Amino acid sequence: MANEVQNLLKGEFSRLPLAEKIIIKSLGRPIPNINLTQADKSTKAGCFKRHFKKDIYNKNKWICGCGTLNALFCFPCLLFYSDAAEKTWTRTGFKDLKHINQKISKHENSARHMICSTELALLGTASIAAQLDSAYRQNIIKHNEQVDKNRYLLKRIINCIKFCGTLELALRGHDESEDSENRGIFRELINFTSELDTILKEHLKSATLFKGTSKTVQNEILDSMLEVCQQEIRQQINAAEFLAIQCDETTDISHHCQMLMIFRYLHEGEIQERFWRFLSVTDKTAEGLAKCIEEELGPLLKDSPHKLIAQTYDGANVMSGSSGGVQTKIKQKYQNAHFIHCYAHQLNLIMQRAASQNPKVKVFFSNLSAIPSFFSNSTHRCDLLEKIVKTKMPKVAPTRWNYNIRTVSAVFENRESLIDCFRELENKCDKTITSKEAYGLRRALEDSDFIFFLTFFHKTLPHVAILFNQFQSRNKDSVQLLKDIDVFEKAIVLIRDTTEDIQQTVENEHGDNGNKRRKVGPEERNCIIAKEVCDIIIVQTKERLSYRGHLEAASLLDTQNFTNYSRYFPAKILNSVVTYYPMVNKEKLKTELEVMYMREDFKNITGGLNLLSLLTNNNLEETFSEVTKLLQIIITTPMSTSEAERCFSTLKRIKSFLRNSMGNERLNALAMMSVNKNLVHNISNFDEKVMEHFISQKDRRLDFTYKH
Repeated sequence: MANEVQNLLKGEFSRLPLAEKIIIKSLGRPIPNINLTQADKSTKAGCFKRHFKKDIYNKNKWICGCGTLNALFCFPCLLFYSDAAEKTWTRTGFKDLKHINQKISKHENSARHMICSTELALLGTASIAAQLDSAYRQNIIKHNEQVDKNRYLLKRIINCIKFCGTLELALRGHDESEDSENRGIFRELINFTSELDTILKEHLKSATLFKGTSKTVQNEILDSMLEVCQQEIRQQINAAEFLAIQCDETTDISHHCQMLMIFRYLHEGEIQERFWRFLSVTDKTAEGLAKCIEEELGPLLKDSPHKLIAQTYDGANVMSGSSGGVQTKIKQKYQNAHFIHCYAHQLNLIMQRAASQNPKVKVFFSNLSAIPSFFSNSTHRCDLLEKIVKTKMPKVAPTRWNYNIRTVSAVFENRESLIDCFRELENKCDKTITSKEAYGLRRALEDSDFIFFLTFFHKTLPHVAILFNQFQSRNKDSVQLLKDIDVFEKAIVLIRDTTEDIQQTVENEHGDNGNKRRKVGPEERNCIIAKEVCDIIIVQTKERLSYRGHLEAASLLDTQNFTNYSRYFPAKILNSVVTYYPMVNKEKLKTELEVMYMREDFKNITGGLNLLSLLTNNNLEETFSEVTKLLQIIITTPMSTSEAERCFSTLKRIKSFLRNSMGNERLNALAMMSVNKNLVHNISNFDEKVMEHFISQKDRRLDFTYKH
């Protein structure tokens, strides 16, 4: 390198161009570990060797070394040496380790050394005279005034982008040319703001280097906003005792599979659910998905893997499978990361799994969802439906199979009237497509297989809905939820045992409806298929709702149980909880709970967050340290509702921002601004932090850096 001693010895530093001199100065002195020893025979004990120690560089900031000559030099004097300079420190190199302290002291106190050090320090700066000159100071003042103006303009642009991002307004228009009547919300907002701000208006008219409205600048500012928000989330996670993650898969506008990641944690006494980012997924195996998640968790939890106490996924088998799924692989690295299902959408997925196992059931649900879809496409059809059937069909879910109990109930209760409606459309409608669709749906409603599964699911789905509602209730303890699951399983078993009766009723009441009967084997009979569906529902329910450690922990601190627990301490539940959460001290927790159960102060408090606030506000965290810890675990763990679904609906809104040319990184920033808008508003000096990050990323064509 240019600053190495052997290179400096070859030529005269004084003859180099100023730019090269400044580069050498910026590189600094070379401080290699040189091979320098010196024998010393002056002691009575005999001969010994002195060895070079590298800490000499730290003690003397002017000393440098040469690994080729194995000698020490004075870096300032080496650069600015004269004939009168000590050649030992500038040409030949210093090697006398025995007298090094005396020689260092003598050299650094010499006038020649001080002159060279001053020359090096002032190299590349204005002269002292120039620095004192009023014109120079005026230039600095003028420069800083321009920087103030540039930063003011940049802040205006940042505010406009923040406004669009937090309100989920598309930044770009289809035509942003100057003669376009609608150039997109961002450009129109900038123009509107400029009418109220003469500085911005003048800038937009006269700017040639940096106008600040280009797509590139928008994206770079969004990237800076994303980084500022993520840095704030990192700091909050570092301060939190525990963390839970929630993930789901979705596809973007280009049909690329992405994984949504949300963090849940306690911050300043409030539960936070923060969107983190969309992860592009190329390897959809359990290993690939787990690796993708671990890459995000690693930097956040590198020193505290125990903090991750819960992981929640959308229920896909590769994500949630108990044997080899993502959750298993994550738990291998983060042992406290218990797999929690978000029950609010798990029961629908249970039905999805049950329905996907048999072609006949798939056909049934396909025909079922086609009925409301048929009527949703035409007001004429809807008018005829209301006239004949005197009802409205439920809307069809656009993204998943329609296992809506309302659809099943509506079709079951109005089957005959729907047949009449389809027959009239079939015979009287002028449109061939409508007639064909009406004919196909009428034939489906008359089909004995369809009638059987309609009757079967009409009996089954209400029990699924009841269990769904029971798990939605936050005030139920784990014992009651276990009872609810048991009641649900018994109801499904009862339906399973009566499938032959359903089959017989359908045959007696509807016969074959003109369908040609086929001789089929016992494995193809509808009642056997129905029994398989019941078995899958039961197995899936047990698997997906198997972990209930968080519910048992919640029951220990449910104040409604305190009176009963004060008489009969829940030792069995306590033993189970400390098994799930080994970071809790069992004996101290037992003592704290016994005290808490006895006191009336705690019995009227509702909710874990309120109980935690009481302990915090009254400085009882240390007294009830294990209860505090358990409360933090309970509150951090997603309990019974699907918090992640909030972001899934938000994802649909965010896609209004997208154009085909927009990439994943922009979606991340827009989602961060939209979903975490309260975070954006609460970050201290958010605009300034975004500005500093934006400025630091590369050299800008407009000057944003102050001079001093």
